[in-house]
Amino acid sequence: QVQLEESGGCSVEVGGSLRLSCAASGYTPSAYCMGWFRQAPGKPREGVAAIDIAGMTSYSDSVKGRFSVHRNFAKNTLYLSMRGLKPEDTALYYCAADVCGGKWNRYLEMPPPDFGYWGQGTQVTVSS
Repeated sequence: QVQLEESGGCSVEVGGSLRLSCAASGYTPSAYCMGWFRQAPGKPREGVAAIDIAGMTSYSDSVKGRFSVHRNFAKNTLYLSMRGLKPEDTALYYCAADVCGGKWNRYLEMPPPDFGYWGQGTQVTVSS
């Protein structure tokens, strides 16, 4: 059974940094693309960053240059390093996994495609 579990979310001040983790189990991570998504209250879920099995990354314009996604295959873990946090980054952050392919070309659509596996989310709150 595939499981994704996010951690690392907390409250930070504007300009602060955080690193989120997504621990994966139950599947071969090298066969899946993965990504980070977020959802703020009253807003649809949106794509933040994605990474394929070769380590190629992609980011939404709103986080480009501030967030960095990477994965550790040995630890079956996906990370999202965030810096220069803004109040508008406040959201519940989710990781997702699915076979690489067409859906990942549309991960920035709102709402994003229904990927195969999702975690339960970790809350990030940025306050001024």
